[in-house]
Amino acid sequence: MNRPDDSLYDALVRRGMSRRAFLRFSALMAATLALPATYSPQIAAALESAPRLPLIWLRGQACGGNTEALLAATVPTTAELLLGLLSLEYHESLMTSSGNAAVLARTAAMERYRDGYVAVVEGAIPTADDGMACTVGGRAFRDVVQEVCDGAIAIIAVGSCAFDGGAPGANGGPTKAVGVGQVAGDARLFNLPGCPVNVENLTATIVNYLTFNEFPVTDSKRRPLFAYGGLLHNQCERRGHFEFGEFALAWGDEGAQKGWCLYKLGCKGPETFANCPTALYGGRASWAVKAGHGCIGCTMPSFWDAMGPAYQRLPAPIPFAPNISSDEIGLALVGGVAAATVVHGAATYARELRNRVVGHRRREVVFVEPAITIAEPAIAEPAEPAIAEPAETAIVVAEPVATPAGPVVESAPQPEDLAAPEES
Repeated sequence: MNRPDDSLYDALVRRGMSRRAFLRFSALMAATLALPATYSPQIAAALESAPRLPLIWLRGQACGGNTEALLAATVPTTAELLLGLLSLEYHESLMTSSGNAAVLARTAAMERYRDGYVAVVEGAIPTADDGMACTVGGRAFRDVVQEVCDGAIAIIAVGSCAFDGGAPGANGGPTKAVGVGQVAGDARLFNLPGCPVNVENLTATIVNYLTFNEFPVTDSKRRPLFAYGGLLHNQCERRGHFEFGEFALAWGDEGAQKGWCLYKLGCKGPETFANCPTALYGGRASWAVKAGHGCIGCTMPSFWDAMGPAYQRLPAPIPFAPNISSDEIGLALVGGVAAATVVHGAATYARELRNRVVGHRRREVVFVEPAITIAEPAIAEPAEPAIAEPAETAIVVAEPVATPAGPVVESAPQPEDLAAPEES
């Protein structure tokens, strides 16, 4: 039995978990949370001193598959999960108390861990006839959910029914079943859809809180991104057959026996966001597509209505082109974007080349222009003093002519002068 002051690690060790298994569990949680392996020591250090987290688990209108998934947990095992990692204070299917004693156990846990427990809700919440389609202790399940969730530090909706009504709420449903978010709000809500939920995603969500003191980042539907942020199709082991156009066309045909893609038999992998191919089920042994069954898209909103029928491809998004699928439109859009990118790149290169030529020509003009600028003042400068001081200009020009004129006349006699004495 666990002691009240046990840390999470102490409780796990007391239940027989070895140090090596504990470190392996920490590494697995890092991988599930899509964190680098370097976070494993940080997770291990945080879990060694972390307190066991109290859980109040409520069950509503559902088949009980999520509780079955909890009991089938292997990494860690159910015993390690319930008696070590978590302090399960209330669960109608697993507790020994019943009737009024069970109701008292729930209210006592809420008082003991005021603002310090996590509320986990499994199943849809009926709202028709004032919620009387599902009651707990004579009260509408809707009212119990509101009461428990009001005092919780976080609300985790496990399974597709708790996500948005699931099967009970499909096609309207006579009980007008809804998801937890429509009853308890979504400020502290974390949705873990799936039919059933993958327990590793539940464990990783809690480990994220114990390690970083905050819950995982979510998408617009309040689903943790580490589990629902990637397209299932991209992680599928049959993706290669899809790319090569290798499809099973009938159950049991040659393609199905060779493990070819199940898309044409209704697999919803190309339209589903989940980590099933990496988290796996049954002790990380397999998942639907690996076992030979197409994905039914159970992690998506209103999947019973939006993703069915299970063994047919989704309706064509273009009514007048029934043979074109959503995936083919996606591939065409990708091709169009790629072509536009090539055209844009070519135009960008041409523009850059033109800019280089223009820039080179501009540099040549800039080099010649200073020569013209310098020559113009050289012509203009002598003209200015000639106009402003005409006398000085005249003297400068006359002096070289007048100075040699006198000596030339006196010392150089003309031929007529030399001939005159001979006549006398």
